[in-house]
Amino acid sequence: MSARADAGMRAVSRVREIRERDSRIGVQQAAAELRAREATLADLQQRAAATQSSDQSIEAYLRSRDYLTALGEQIVVTERSVAAAATLTDSALAHWRVDRTRLGAVELLLERRAEVRRQERALEESKRLDEAAALLWQRRQGGAVA
Repeated sequence: MSARADAGMRAVSRVREIRERDSRIGVQQAAAELRAREATLADLQQRAAATQSSDQSIEAYLRSRDYLTALGEQIVVTERSVAAAATLTDSALAHWRVDRTRLGAVELLLERRAEVRRQERALEESKRLDEAAALLWQRRQGGAVA
């Protein structure tokens, strides 16, 4: 195998590297979005827990109830948003793993091809050295007989 034969595989490798890098960036972005949504949810839950309703007037109680109802609805929406972001992060991670595996397969194939070429060169070199040694031996034997 010649190095020229690997030109196509090197092109495939470059494409796979770009895809793997893009997938990795996608995982990072999805994870950051998930963390942001989880922080928002934690903030909403903390605000709901911090709301006090003891010894209030009826008006204050009604306002507090309306506030907690709206906050509860917002928490439900945010929980769904967190679940969607978690699904997206899992999907991005799965895509990255596939892309990383494909890149690894191409790199391994290129390494194996390079190793085969090294072995072929070593074998050719060994043959040349054997031929030179045999020729030198024949010259010495011919010179000793004559």
